[in-house]
Amino acid sequence: MKTRMMFMAGAAIGYVLGTKAGRERYEQIKRLSQQMSENPNVQEAAGKIRAKGEDLAGKAGQMRERVPQQVPGRRKAEEEHPPQVYPG
Repeated sequence: MKTRMMFMAGAAIGYVLGTKAGRERYEQIKRLSQQMSENPNVQEAAGKIRAKGEDLAGKAGQMRERVPQQVPGRRKAEEEHPPQVYPG
């Protein structure tokens, strides 16, 4: 019984000290991330990455439309043997 009480007391003390340190570190990381997200250089880089992603997505959509036209017999094969989809 004494061992159990010592364990519970140690766990409670560790929890209290850990949450205090954890909360302070969380707040520090939160402040740092807000400062970074408000930085004009970071916003500019994010805008460039977003634009590049949209451009690549548009090109992928165009390629998807052209593939059946570029591969001879592709449409005919799909019409004769439609892809099988199994319920999952």
